[in-house]
Amino acid sequence: MAKKDGRFAVTYQKTTFGTETTILVDRETGVNYLFYRSGYGGGLTPLLDREGRPVITTVWEEPEQ
Repeated sequence: MAKKDGRFAVTYQKTTFGTETTILVDRETGVNYLFYRSGYGGGLTPLLDREGRPVITTVWEEPEQ
């Protein structure tokens, strides 16, 4: 499901007219980030749990294709 492009894996992506919502996982640290773009603006932030800590995903090795 994840797209392999360097350090970050795209685990979720939704694009609608003029907007894009993407969740990225850092392959080295496992930290999840939310990227949102609308028109010419956008932002990137780490996803946080209820205690304010970053959401961490287990980092896995993907087979070479």
